[in-house]
Amino acid sequence: MAGSKNILVYLMMLVCLLSACKDKAINDPHGRYNLQEKVFFSFFVEQPKTLDPAKSYGADENLFTAQIYEPPLQYHYLKRPYKLVPLTAAKLPEPKYYDASDQLISADDLRAKVAYSVYTISIKPGIFYQPHPALAKDEQGNYLYHNLTKQNLLHIDTLADFKKTGTRELIADDYIYEIKRLGSPSVQSPIAGFLSHYILGLKAYSKALSASRPKPVKGFFDLRQHKLEGVKKLDKYTLQISIKGKYPQFKFWLAMPFFAPIPWEADKFYSQRGLQKKNISFDWYPIGTGPYMIVENNPNRQIVMARNPNFHQEFYPSTGMPGDTAAGLLADANKPLPFVDRYVFSLDKESIPRWSKFLQGYYDKSGISSDSYDQAVQVDADGNLDVTPEFKAKGIRLTTSIEPSIFYLGINMLDPTIGGSSDSARKLRRAISIALDIEEYISIFLNGRGLSAQGPIPPGIFGFEAGAKGINPYVYQWQKDHIKRRSLQEAKQLLAQAGYPNGRNAKTGKPLIISYEATSTGSPDERAMYDWMRKQLAKLGIQLNVRVTNYNRFQEKLRSGNAQLFFWGWSADYPDPENFLFLLYGPNGKVKHGGENASNYSNPVYDQLFLKMKNMPDGEARQKIIDEMLAIVRKDAPWVWGFHPKTFVLSHQWNRVTKAHSLANNTLKYNKIDPNRRRQLQAQWNKPTFWPLWLLLIIIVAVLIPVIMRYRKKHHSPPEKY
Repeated sequence: MAGSKNILVYLMMLVCLLSACKDKAINDPHGRYNLQEKVFFSFFVEQPKTLDPAKSYGADENLFTAQIYEPPLQYHYLKRPYKLVPLTAAKLPEPKYYDASDQLISADDLRAKVAYSVYTISIKPGIFYQPHPALAKDEQGNYLYHNLTKQNLLHIDTLADFKKTGTRELIADDYIYEIKRLGSPSVQSPIAGFLSHYILGLKAYSKALSASRPKPVKGFFDLRQHKLEGVKKLDKYTLQISIKGKYPQFKFWLAMPFFAPIPWEADKFYSQRGLQKKNISFDWYPIGTGPYMIVENNPNRQIVMARNPNFHQEFYPSTGMPGDTAAGLLADANKPLPFVDRYVFSLDKESIPRWSKFLQGYYDKSGISSDSYDQAVQVDADGNLDVTPEFKAKGIRLTTSIEPSIFYLGINMLDPTIGGSSDSARKLRRAISIALDIEEYISIFLNGRGLSAQGPIPPGIFGFEAGAKGINPYVYQWQKDHIKRRSLQEAKQLLAQAGYPNGRNAKTGKPLIISYEATSTGSPDERAMYDWMRKQLAKLGIQLNVRVTNYNRFQEKLRSGNAQLFFWGWSADYPDPENFLFLLYGPNGKVKHGGENASNYSNPVYDQLFLKMKNMPDGEARQKIIDEMLAIVRKDAPWVWGFHPKTFVLSHQWNRVTKAHSLANNTLKYNKIDPNRRRQLQAQWNKPTFWPLWLLLIIIVAVLIPVIMRYRKKHHSPPEKY
């Protein structure tokens, strides 16, 4: 009987407790965090492979590394086209040019041959590293954790288990050490091969390290003892980097985490085998000077970054673009960064649970999957994209941006049917370019999240021109104030002029069959896309043979030139037109030279203009050459130009208005949230439904009362007399 009473008491206590939860949602998955604190909640889908700045190259890794490590330069948060500004550097480095006799050359002297360029980088004093055990010292100045024993490591499982931490000032040697790591064979940086063509002596340095490094490697291999010709220390805060020839785009590399500083002490610390066995390494535990530091790293569950207590002064920008003030983007001008105290990223692989948590207010921002698009986005009366009334009522905002990327339908210019420089082949390619309705593709398969490409250069990159001046006149025409695709009738006329009236060879009468190489992605839209492609060419009478294979086989077909049509893409490494126009430079052909020119396009005039353009500063003269290059490739049509993807991001009303930046990865420091408003709305949107509990309580009481009454009657009634 006591058990029945206890059940009633517990049920009543539970209902009262839940009824009392007015200020906080009871199903909050982040309940262990103080919601008054400025914590930003987000997710990651794929576990980072490495957080070592010398090796990391993926977007899922940059999400973390770019907030922790600081290269000398960064991109201005608000200005477009993208502009470099100093980060740890005191100013933007201006290269000086030298000839083979080490004589200084004027930058305006186009006749002189540049043997090498020198970049002098001055680091701001007073920048300190985050607290880290690698920098911890005792009272005598000796490092505490550089010679750990098995006994020392008995109770060490994560970096946080070390009781002491230390810090020190950032100096030029730290940048030099990282550049040496890029060339170290044991690090295996993915950009080592590329940079060896530019940084003086990097290739020879790598070979020398391979010869001198003991095998098997045991313990710390001090890179300070090995000289690298192209990198020199001038003083405590100044270093020089020497580049072969003239390579103006090198400045953009100075804004990537590859060129972030690494203290030698951290390399020595992480080289200890006992720590390596416990996976305590650069791969999982970065050490930087940035606004955030990792305080919890469980890649199977959660990664948490907290404010770096040693972060140097940095302020929100005070200048931007026209309209930024009206949009509220300059409301925090000159205020110290960062605004958020802590970032909590939870591993969340499934799109439906992620979406649900965003709608409940438990994730602060979200992308939009195809399945959720109609629920979130609509086209208003003026043809503009906006959130649906339901989302607008919740104060959810939509931010869109065009990525500095291009996805295109490549045409193998070595193919005897569709390739080549003949007038008939050119007209065949242009007919296909008109018939493939890219706007329809964007609408069907991308939910409108794309912009038709007019050439290889995306918006936001110098050389791109909008409006009538920037269209591809062979595929589009400008009517009044908008762009219009040329008619299918024009495409059919071009096809007939190419020798294939109605899709048949005029000489043999045989149908024109073109092969399209594809890789299987497992997407449910895959078959629909192939059918769409067939229908596009069928409008001209051309038969499309879709050949689906695995990615390795697909790559081999591109390398060997055994392809006619294929879908391919490129994203900017840095915001310079050279990074896109080189995709059509003849000596970069994939078949002959193993380069990134997957269509194997080659035009001597284009190639000469490319060499002239690539090292020029942005300006009217460079734009004129780019216009000439675009006119050539638009006429030759080695690509069906495809589209530039658009990114859609939803944010809740407690987020300050932000500006999308497709090249800068270190933008988390600009986010700002109102935790009180978030807490109120979370509680409002996630009100618990208590009536089932009350109903359950009534049922239990209704069942128990007769039982209790019978029990009391049996045990408390007077004994019967006989």
